[in-house]
Amino acid sequence: AALADVPNVLSINPEVIDVKTAREFIERVKANPGRFNFASSGNGASTHLAFVEFNNTAGLNMVHVPYKGGPEAILGLLKGDACCIFNQVQTILPHYRAGKVRLLGVSTRSRVSAVPEVPSIAEAALPGFESYTWFGLFGPKGMDPQATRTLNAAVKRVLELPAVRQKLADLGNVPRIETPEQFAAFIRSETDKWAKVVRATNMKAE
Repeated sequence: AALADVPNVLSINPEVIDVKTAREFIERVKANPGRFNFASSGNGASTHLAFVEFNNTAGLNMVHVPYKGGPEAILGLLKGDACCIFNQVQTILPHYRAGKVRLLGVSTRSRVSAVPEVPSIAEAALPGFESYTWFGLFGPKGMDPQATRTLNAAVKRVLELPAVRQKLADLGNVPRIETPEQFAAFIRSETDKWAKVVRATNMKAE
């Protein structure tokens, strides 16, 4: 069963790159190739992949600084060792609310209810751009089809509960309800999409 889509958001340290919009960010970075660093939680991590896709789409030349996890990457952003990061909305929210970072655009095509004032990157700068993390529930290979259907139906019931939907929305997440067959097709499409990004950049996990 699918569980939820988790949007990323382009977050910047305004003391390193003082821009107000995603379009201004692209223009500034494009005018200074190789000057700005972007942080990620590690080579091949979702935050790395998201920024690589963004850079490829926008035609940017930036330096990747991989960290050994999300907290370290955010610390690098806050310290100014990197100008920016793609991170999950739920992870960056406390720093945003504390005024330590500026959010330029969410990576889903639509705005996110947790930060409705932040436009989508597709809306603000790159039409059609979409990149997000997602979560799902998996079982062992060869799992009994009836058990799969039973668990899928149970997950669907939970995701439809108003309290659960509200909790996910408060974190900036979007419930994803699909049949096992729909979820399998989605996974195949995601595998193909990110394999192309990895091959295009010769990316290697560490």
